[in-house]
Amino acid sequence: MKRIFRFIAKLFIWSIILSVGFVVLFKYVPVPVTPLMVIRYFENTEASKMWKHDWVSIDNISKNMQLAVICSEDQKFLQHSGFDVEAIEKAYEHNKKGKRIKGGSTISQQTAKNVFLWPDRSWLRKGLETYFTFLIETIWSKERILEVYLNSIEMGPDIYGAEAAAQYWFKKPASRLDAYEAAGIASILPNPRKYRANPATSYIQKRKQWIVKQMRFYGKLDLKIKE
Repeated sequence: MKRIFRFIAKLFIWSIILSVGFVVLFKYVPVPVTPLMVIRYFENTEASKMWKHDWVSIDNISKNMQLAVICSEDQKFLQHSGFDVEAIEKAYEHNKKGKRIKGGSTISQQTAKNVFLWPDRSWLRKGLETYFTFLIETIWSKERILEVYLNSIEMGPDIYGAEAAAQYWFKKPASRLDAYEAAGIASILPNPRKYRANPATSYIQKRKQWIVKQMRFYGKLDLKIKE
């Protein structure tokens, strides 16, 4: 029994060391691949099934794109420490009614999930997501979290990150996206494999208009103040 306990203790300690090590590493180094990219690769049965993913600095992603995802996904991104308690409570009450499952995840939580974990709704995954969210909020700046998020999330069929999405949907670099184009990409994030940023359906068009309106209300985005 002592050997088993020692093994479990060592496994736990090394898990902590490795997880913190990867978070520190990705504070400085671009994330080359995520678990979701690998999963989608093996799910795809088409002959040409390699994902499109072009990492770029946040300085090469337009402020419109940065602001669009914040207004669409997490308007309290600069105020919270990784978790929006009010949004989580609202999602819980909504889901108790038996309606379509609604999430309350912040950009930080989505980043933690996409970079370090797998897509699943289990309590284990959620617990690990909480752990990694705490780590990146502690070790990374808000600017770094948003940079990794914008370079890692799924933004179309086998399309990952703002640069690949901008090229795919609008045939231009992410640095040149205007407000409506950025809002178009942000509007499909709830289901990027189903929705199209361009040409937009009437539903996506309405979401775009709402996001652009929120962007105007939000005002100037300054990520540096949270470093």
